[in-house]
Amino acid sequence: MLEIKNHNGQITISQTVFANIVGNVINNCYGVVGMASKNTAEGIVSLLKKENYDKGVKVTADGDNLVIDVHIIVSYGINLPAISGSIAKEVKYIVEKMTGFRVKKVNVYIDAMKTN
Repeated sequence: MLEIKNHNGQITISQTVFANIVGNVINNCYGVVGMASKNTAEGIVSLLKKENYDKGVKVTADGDNLVIDVHIIVSYGINLPAISGSIAKEVKYIVEKMTGFRVKKVNVYIDAMKTN
């Protein structure tokens, strides 16, 4: 849970809400197949459904700013630095616009590539 306090009161936003915002932004980006969840014990990467975005997004507070980690699966042939930069900028913009929190950094982890 992350909180914003101002003169009007307090707003609490859950990790699931952040995950849904970030997941929807990412799934609208060109070249993204979807969000990824990695089974660390077996090293298996799986495509997440919409209701499980929170497994592919981690939001942590760094003082008054947020650090967002996202795990994605991309299409084969995509320019990886370009798509990572585009996703980071878009996630930062939308999260700041929708929540009022400042985003310090967005880390994009490309866990798999789909060939098809």
